[in-house]
Amino acid sequence: MTEPFNSPLETGMRTLTVLAASYPRMHDLGRLVQYDYLVVHSADADGPPSLHPPLPLRSGELLVRRGLVERGVQLLMGRGLAKRILTNEGVHYQAEEAAGAFLDNLRAPYSLDLQARAEWVAETFDELTDVELDGVVNGLFSKWTAEFQPVESLISEEDNR
Repeated sequence: MTEPFNSPLETGMRTLTVLAASYPRMHDLGRLVQYDYLVVHSADADGPPSLHPPLPLRSGELLVRRGLVERGVQLLMGRGLAKRILTNEGVHYQAEEAAGAFLDNLRAPYSLDLQARAEWVAETFDELTDVELDGVVNGLFSKWTAEFQPVESLISEEDNR
């Protein structure tokens, strides 16, 4: 059986929800990876409560997410829910028209919360340039890392005893 968590299916559903919230905008893979993080950990960016708990060492999530988001997008394209568009700036992805109708049929509380977070992400970050969005995400990781450094120092001191 395929693991449902941290799978291309789960990540693909989040990506589809973001693409639908941003429609008709299209996004490249880098932005979709950042948006996936922001949807899951929205409270980190002073948004609504996060969908998932704030786990330590989540700064490495962006590295892991890239492959998952990419495989998730492939899954969406194979089902006619998203499409790849080649532009002068590179490869971008956009929700297909069927995406909205598909998402409208999802009524589980998690799905509704996900849709609300995706709307928040689109409204908050779609107007930012890639450089501005990079600055926001990097700032979140710097802030988050600084908050946990005292904990890391305590752990190191205990290990030396």
